[in-house]
Amino acid sequence: MREIETKYRVARLGALLDALDAAGVELGGPAFQDDVAYAPAGWEPAMGKPGHTFARLRSVDGGVHVFTTKTPLANAMEYREHETVVADREQMHRAVVAMGFVPHVRIVKHRRTGTAGEVTVCVDVVEGVGAFLELERVVDDDRDGAAVQAELDAWARGLGVELERTTDTYDTLVRGAAV
Repeated sequence: MREIETKYRVARLGALLDALDAAGVELGGPAFQDDVAYAPAGWEPAMGKPGHTFARLRSVDGGVHVFTTKTPLANAMEYREHETVVADREQMHRAVVAMGFVPHVRIVKHRRTGTAGEVTVCVDVVEGVGAFLELERVVDDDRDGAAVQAELDAWARGLGVELERTTDTYDTLVRGAAV
């Protein structure tokens, strides 16, 4: 399975929410997500992300903890992902570090999710960097990732709101804002 996504900085959150409602996307209530992103030991941003496996430890609303690995493929927004719920965040953190990963950045956000057909629609307000629309599609075949990203982009543009597409992931955006 591959997850393919596009991400957009949102100029006016209210306008986006209205456009999503008009498009028939029902968003759930906001969930508080507190993430730590981990990079492989020795990895530097100048090395790029494709071909390297990264990890994330997320707590949702302070209760459920989820461990994820992502291995970017053609670009940072197309990757193989493995994910599972874990019982103890601190023990999982220690295990991730013992496996050779280094805490890279903390990402704190409020996320609302919905669907538009086979697309997961996420509206995120990320501390320190602002509001974003993220569109995700999971595929289990060999379709071209760039073509899927172009389809997602066309759908986003069809909303008719001001969006600025970014190819940066949240860890890159948050780390850049902190510098």
